[in-house]
Amino acid sequence: MILTVTLNTAVDLTYRVRSLRPHASHRVQEVIERPGGKGVNVARVLAALGHESTVTGFAGGATGQVLRERLADVPGLTDALVPIAGATRRTLAVVDEVSGDTTQFNEPGPHIEPAEWGAFLDRYEQLLPGASAVALCGSLPPGVPVGAYALLVRAAHAAAVPVLLDTSGEALRRGVAARPDIIKPNAEELAELTGSHEPLRATQDARRRGAHAVVTSLGADGLLAVTPEGRWQAAPPAPVRGNPTGAGDSAVAALLSGLVDRLSWPDRLTRAVALSAATVLARTAGEFDPAAYEELLPRVAMSASA
Repeated sequence: MILTVTLNTAVDLTYRVRSLRPHASHRVQEVIERPGGKGVNVARVLAALGHESTVTGFAGGATGQVLRERLADVPGLTDALVPIAGATRRTLAVVDEVSGDTTQFNEPGPHIEPAEWGAFLDRYEQLLPGASAVALCGSLPPGVPVGAYALLVRAAHAAAVPVLLDTSGEALRRGVAARPDIIKPNAEELAELTGSHEPLRATQDARRRGAHAVVTSLGADGLLAVTPEGRWQAAPPAPVRGNPTGAGDSAVAALLSGLVDRLSWPDRLTRAVALSAATVLARTAGEFDPAAYEELLPRVAMSASA
């Protein structure tokens, strides 16, 4: 079982409009509702790849009930969310059919009370012994300590479970110091962490700060990985256009599946780039196009350096 933690879960709505124009009324052509939040997206992709996955974090209110109902429809996925008094947030992605661009709106998360945080910590400790890997994903809702991910990384290490951290800002800074096995920032998050806008230099600096391996998302240029075994860059064969929402989460799912499948780093990165690109090509946020994934896998460009 692969465990994913999403402290700021969501219900994701995708609206498709003919053309998105400021200060205008729009007729929505299609509405799609899915369980969301970074770790939830990771778990759904893992389940689609055939891996048993468990989701934990928080869910509350009417939106939280919708989230849990949608999760119950996903084969291979177990709901271990902790109930809270506050309401789970929503996110809205508006896809412009003409340009292919996506505009994202994210609501703030609910406030987490101390007793609710304590209940989550108990649940996390109970789940860790059965996990082959754990992913800590996304933003921290109000009320959760800023050092939460550092605490969760250390707990995973104590249970001898490899841990991937995918967050940003101060939560990433604190979490890296706890020495996670993998971090997966994008270029902007990495620059904020290290102060460097040169990806290779920033990635190497992130390792010095505590991360065992760093996999950086470079957008259309793919992924850059710096690990104890070497460093590689993997890229799709050509730029892809579509809805990028969830592409990074699919990359995390691929890295986790490659870890538990004991793949080499180049094979993990190939899987991550193909799956990420197939997610951009999918019509719905947080899902991937299986046919595109299979077609892209043998065409990912890989380069290595000493």
